[in-house]
Amino acid sequence: MALLEVDNLQTHFRTPDGVNRAVDGVSFSVNAGETLAIVGESGCGKSVTAMSILRLIPEPPGKIAGAIRFEGRNLLELSDREMRGIRGNEISMIFQEPMTSLNPVLTVGRQIGETLRLHQGLNAKEAEEKAVEMLTLVGIPEPARRVREYPHQLSGGMRQRVMIAIALACNPKLLIADEPTTALDVTIQAQILELMRDLKHRVGAAIVLITHDLGVVAEVAERVVVMYAGRKVEEAAVGPLFRTPRHPYTQGLLGSMPKLGSSLHGEETRLAEIPGLVPSLKQKIPGCVFASRCPHSTELCIQVAPALEEKAPGHVAACHYAMKEGALAA
Repeated sequence: MALLEVDNLQTHFRTPDGVNRAVDGVSFSVNAGETLAIVGESGCGKSVTAMSILRLIPEPPGKIAGAIRFEGRNLLELSDREMRGIRGNEISMIFQEPMTSLNPVLTVGRQIGETLRLHQGLNAKEAEEKAVEMLTLVGIPEPARRVREYPHQLSGGMRQRVMIAIALACNPKLLIADEPTTALDVTIQAQILELMRDLKHRVGAAIVLITHDLGVVAEVAERVVVMYAGRKVEEAAVGPLFRTPRHPYTQGLLGSMPKLGSSLHGEETRLAEIPGLVPSLKQKIPGCVFASRCPHSTELCIQVAPALEEKAPGHVAACHYAMKEGALAA
């Protein structure tokens, strides 16, 4: 049995202009110790999917439907008190921007210790000792001094490490990382990714990595879910997805990545782009959500939504014309 099973997740928001279908029928699973990446452009529903797993979507205006099973229990059927016992304890989340996620008027040690006191019943002295231990684990120098400092006294990379320390304090079985390297420079990004890889092996937690950076996916993930306009359009192991993308949107994402060193070899190629705009999530789309931007779309694509089909072993895509024994012609 998978550690986490998300089945037909639908997270909709009622607005004065209609229903916003931020996540519309997404399913995936995560095994113990596995790293699953969820990728897609901004606004495709990645972060809402992560927030839905922890039931952090305010109702109303939000409404979550479907099933989210963690170790066999459907999280959508648990009481608020039971969910509070799971958040930060069995499932933790690293939020996108540490400066807005950390409390500016509490010390770093106090913020790490809160989780430990709530879930593990430690007293103030024990919680501070554990906080120092966690800062050491995530590679922050002089941890005994840093626990008494405030977020504004730390660099961006250190604040992100503090967020990881908070998330890992109770040894969770599942860690959700929402764009953990977005606001960091390239050198610090590499350090954070190396840290997450190292901690995964040391702590043994499964990771759901939310990102739009395919370079990050190639570095740390084992399996990838590609989302577009609130739906899952492709899923595969990292190697097959990068070698043989089956969905036109995934091909577009990979084609738009700059090729390092291309100018050195005299290649004056423009970056590929995906034409058009993402459709409004407030309109019900009967066919393929990517049809308006796809160079291969036909009347069938506009009228009938393609089912997710296995195109190769362990490789599924939602495209009428993705061939089962080879990549769709670019």
